[in-house]
Amino acid sequence: MEYTEYIKILIALLAIVNPPGAIPVFLSLCGDRPEKEALSIARIAAISVGIVLLVAAWVGDPLLSFFGINIPSFRTGGGLLILLMAIAMMHAKQSGAKRSPEEEEADSQRSDVAVVPLAIPLMAGPGAISLVVIDSHRAMEPLDMLFLNICIVIIAFIVWITLRLAEPIGKRLGITGLNIATRIMGLLLSAIGVQMIAEGLKDLLPGLA
Repeated sequence: MEYTEYIKILIALLAIVNPPGAIPVFLSLCGDRPEKEALSIARIAAISVGIVLLVAAWVGDPLLSFFGINIPSFRTGGGLLILLMAIAMMHAKQSGAKRSPEEEEADSQRSDVAVVPLAIPLMAGPGAISLVVIDSHRAMEPLDMLFLNICIVIIAFIVWITLRLAEPIGKRLGITGLNIATRIMGLLLSAIGVQMIAEGLKDLLPGLA
């Protein structure tokens, strides 16, 4: 892959993980907790996001082969999922593919919220996992896989910084600012989703090309 591809992967992952979109949930879940505990939750959530995406990068492709799922089918399905998430984000809503209202209410009562729901499925959800699996399949050389792993580590670091600064960011941007950021991320994701669907259908139905 070319270096421009690595930049596209990083931007796509950043858009779909959408750390600013997790700020309201993080603040609502950690509002009554001591600052030290909130910072610990931010660190654990970021580490969990990195671990989940790294596991997906290394295990996802063999797992698809084990179940007999080819990459064009997975790319088409993943693109459709990302497109649906993007549409929800452009309406400044959390996608139903990430978590339901019932899950949100139950999660708010748990003491350990760093892994669930913050890391999984809010940020490292089905869409992010699908994107990482597809990108890992495109990694033809060990260097490509190395750069993919570096991109994932960078995303985890950005998640940590964002959640660590969630309170000042939330106060500075406000609900309107966070919604605007979410809509911009959704716009980028919609283009990524459409491209993935088109590439998957082109392989599944060569006559369309």
